[in-house]
Amino acid sequence: MKKKLIAIFLCALTAQAFAEVKEADNQAIISLMQNGVPIIDIRRASEWQDTGVIKQSHLMTFFDKKGNHNIDEWLSNLKKIAKEGDPVIIICRSGKRSGIVSKFLDEQANYSNVYNASGGILSWVRSKNKTVQPN
Repeated sequence: MKKKLIAIFLCALTAQAFAEVKEADNQAIISLMQNGVPIIDIRRASEWQDTGVIKQSHLMTFFDKKGNHNIDEWLSNLKKIAKEGDPVIIICRSGKRSGIVSKFLDEQANYSNVYNASGGILSWVRSKNKTVQPN
């Protein structure tokens, strides 16, 4: 029985060590982007218009206004930008939706190097970082 508990503990510990979304503040986002890490903005088009977007962002809405999503189509589009082992930053308005999507990518879609933009675009704008109007 003791060996089983140790084995379960080690498995859980190993899973946690490899399955973890990293939080990225604005400075980390800037640094990551300077190193070629793509940033995926999962907000809706109306939200992009309201605040603008971070230059070089890939605009890929995940949830529609009703909270619906098409995971297969979205993942297919993401794989054109970042493969499963590549680092990727996920951003939304406040960090909530991007946290959900980041966790999904890490735990269910085999992405092992996911960064959630802490505070989302609201934090980015409050920090006086530049945005551009989406194309």
